[in-house]
Amino acid sequence: MIRTVISLDAEDKAWLDRTAKRQRKTMTQLVRHAVQRLRQESESAPSGFEGLLRDTRGIWKSGDGLAYQKKMRREWDRRK
Repeated sequence: MIRTVISLDAEDKAWLDRTAKRQRKTMTQLVRHAVQRLRQESESAPSGFEGLLRDTRGIWKSGDGLAYQKKMRREWDRRK
């Protein structure tokens, strides 16, 4: 493992110490666990455009989506 030094606000450090004591773990174990969870969440849920593509992939099941869009837009143009 690589040793890293971090700076914490006094309130955060006190909370971390209390939580570690209550859970009977070291502060280091809690920080490692928190970093691992944050990394897993970050890697499992891409953000932005990539996430949008992943989340909406395969929801259109009614034929050619582009043809449907063109048809709908022609209807909008006729209403003017």
